[in-house]
Amino acid sequence: MAACAGGHPCAAGGGIALHRLRTLEAAPRWPGPTAPRARPASRRWRRRWPTSRARWRRRRRDLLARGGERSLRLDEVEALLASSTLVVDACRHAVRTAAAVVPLARRPVLFALARALGEAWPDDVARHMLIARAFRTRYADDTHRARLRVEIGRLRAALAPLAEVRATPHGFVLVPPAAREVVVLARPVEEAHAAVLALLADGEAWSSSALALALGASQRSVQRALDALAAVGKVQPLGRGRARRWSTPPLPGFATVLLLPTPLPGD
Repeated sequence: MAACAGGHPCAAGGGIALHRLRTLEAAPRWPGPTAPRARPASRRWRRRWPTSRARWRRRRRDLLARGGERSLRLDEVEALLASSTLVVDACRHAVRTAAAVVPLARRPVLFALARALGEAWPDDVARHMLIARAFRTRYADDTHRARLRVEIGRLRAALAPLAEVRATPHGFVLVPPAAREVVVLARPVEEAHAAVLALLADGEAWSSSALALALGASQRSVQRALDALAAVGKVQPLGRGRARRWSTPPLPGFATVLLLPTPLPGD
């Protein structure tokens, strides 16, 4: 593991641990002025770790009782993935438990069906609603219904180690093993151009070519996304031509000059 100045673990290790949802490993890895306090703080965090799992269990009971949505901290997400809950992971496009993972990132139709069934659990989902979610059409015919039967069969085969997909008089229902709940884990922000907004969230000005390189997409696709976001006021262009950059609008109520450093004496 790399070390920063002073012999303390590098923050890159903490970033990697957070990316892998290993919050217990990430806690003592952040250097800075309070680095000598890192180990005592990490011990306090370790003592609080069981309470994170207990907090998640309480939140899970509330979530299942209300049937709504709830924001989770990273340590609670880690506790959720380590529990016996059947998780439909919309962040990584997979269906998982603590013991097994079924990746569906390359099978978007199957994941759309799994997510629709997970969001409705323990109720069933009507066939016309599954067709609308999976095939993105509001007008179902015999061809769509036949294709739905084929895709449900594929989903049954894919989820066989984790859960069953049973037919009901109106549609289909997801049936996990006994004493296991179903939770859908989704991103905090879900929209068409969330990846572009995430890169612009740091306040820096980006060119469209830099955004395309960071996202692994074509510059034309990124430009269309920027134009769509600019039309609703979520991003703003700076400059023209090759010098054009894109950023998020400043916070309301704060003048831009207040965010700049003051001139030093003698300047």
